[in-house]
Amino acid sequence: MTRVLVSADMEGATGVTCPDDVEPGTASWERMRPLFTGDVNAVVDGLLAGGASDVLVNDAHYTQRNLLLEALDPRARLLTGRHKPLGMMAGIERADAVVFLGYHTGAGEQGVLSHTYLGTGLTGFRIDGEPADEGRMNALTAEEHGVPVVLVTGDDLTCRAAEAWAPDALVAAVKECVSRYAAVCLPPTRSAELLRARAAEAAARLPRHSVPSAPADADPARRRGAPGGPHRFELDFHAPHLAAAVLAVPTVEANGPCGVAFTAPDATTAARTFKVCTTVAGAAMEDHFD
Repeated sequence: MTRVLVSADMEGATGVTCPDDVEPGTASWERMRPLFTGDVNAVVDGLLAGGASDVLVNDAHYTQRNLLLEALDPRARLLTGRHKPLGMMAGIERADAVVFLGYHTGAGEQGVLSHTYLGTGLTGFRIDGEPADEGRMNALTAEEHGVPVVLVTGDDLTCRAAEAWAPDALVAAVKECVSRYAAVCLPPTRSAELLRARAAEAAARLPRHSVPSAPADADPARRRGAPGGPHRFELDFHAPHLAAAVLAVPTVEANGPCGVAFTAPDATTAARTFKVCTTVAGAAMEDHFD
């Protein structure tokens, strides 16, 4: 039995190029939801064709209610809605492999809709001294659970960035970045062909085995023999008042006038602390001086 988690973000999906495309409630978001679901279905079809036996899709974008359940490949299952303890990586506890679908580059980097959690407030992000994005952070969580990242999809710059934090993963670029708000996009039928082929190849590489279900209260790190931390996260904001607000978060310290940093014992704790930091910073933004 081979269980694959698909962590599905939306900015790197087929056709997506502007903020309205991923903003729930807009006409553009409604238009892009079927394309996003189409990317997921192509990957699900490829994974199962390549030998995966179970696919769980975690809707990992914003409100986490973007994918169309009624249009989802019936052979998959959908984890939808908030609030999930592991956020974008919910479901990793019982997975044998993970796909990062629709991912994007990080804050301060080139790429279609590049950001890290916050749309514009965060201008730089580093993990253990290396430039980081959501992909690198989530890959560390996957590693901590002993789960390999086998496929990354998004724009061409995202696929290039993934070489640093998921060097063994296959990649599939569904668009080429022109600017933060423009891209040369494959039509859905062509991106589906690409995604299906890469997913099938990724699944075919995985070993076939039978894994007994772990008790619900099992410690994933102990069960998986995960590598330990600690990990140091550094965040650069575009204004000093955002850094000042985030200093209220326990373990966080100042790191320059517009920056903060913290050290966490493991990747999961670090990711959770990062989410708190960005949530506090987002709440501290002002309408006219953000």
